[in-house]
Amino acid sequence: MTISPSESAAASLPLRCLVVDDDPLSVQIVLNCIANTPFLQAVGSCTSAVAAAEMLRTQTQPIDVLFLDVEMPMMSGIDLLRMQIELPQVVLITSSDNYAVQAFEFAVADYLLKPLSYPRFLQAAQKVLELISAERATEAETVGLTTPTTELEFTFVKVDTKLVRVDFKDVQYVEALGDYVHIVTSHSKLIVYSTMRAIEEKFPPSQFLRVHRSFIANINCIQALEDNSLLIKDKHIPVGQTYLRTVLQRLNRL
Repeated sequence: MTISPSESAAASLPLRCLVVDDDPLSVQIVLNCIANTPFLQAVGSCTSAVAAAEMLRTQTQPIDVLFLDVEMPMMSGIDLLRMQIELPQVVLITSSDNYAVQAFEFAVADYLLKPLSYPRFLQAAQKVLELISAERATEAETVGLTTPTTELEFTFVKVDTKLVRVDFKDVQYVEALGDYVHIVTSHSKLIVYSTMRAIEEKFPPSQFLRVHRSFIANINCIQALEDNSLLIKDKHIPVGQTYLRTVLQRLNRL
């Protein structure tokens, strides 16, 4: 999908979504999921891939996300992916896992199985949001925009059986705990099954800095550095020798 420089710079939200499924009940379930996701907006639905292709060709405003069923009469969702038309980010939704290999050959954002659950839908939506934000950031750099793109302000993490929103500004530090990480915010402590590398990739580098193999710190929360230890609130966080030079360089820029 072509995005103009002004749209790229604004990283406009909510993302505009089109739902394509020949089953009216499935369409309604996806629409309900979209309605409950603040950064998504449904702009239409189609009951066939043929109608979706025509809508994508004639759109007057860009569609950001296509929630696409696979098994439909006349033309399948896979057939739509094969067409020589420019597509937005695609999330396939189907009752069968037989199409997964074909789907990812077309670099779809995610592959969801029916019956659809909202937590799994939200995980896919978050992934799409990150992909689109990265695309727009790259395009802004390409055209030489001086205005920085809007950085994501939050993410969702899985805590036990639910997805919990985490606002980056509230996170003070992250600590590794074996196969888990401990995300400490200004008002809560979340234990998440994850690696530090995954957290480091998910959290924005403009705000967060790896300071130790077991710690990631929010730069905005650092109160002092003394004896190779950072002070955040009442917590002394060690700074590893391999990270010390980078930490000093970042702090000297503040």
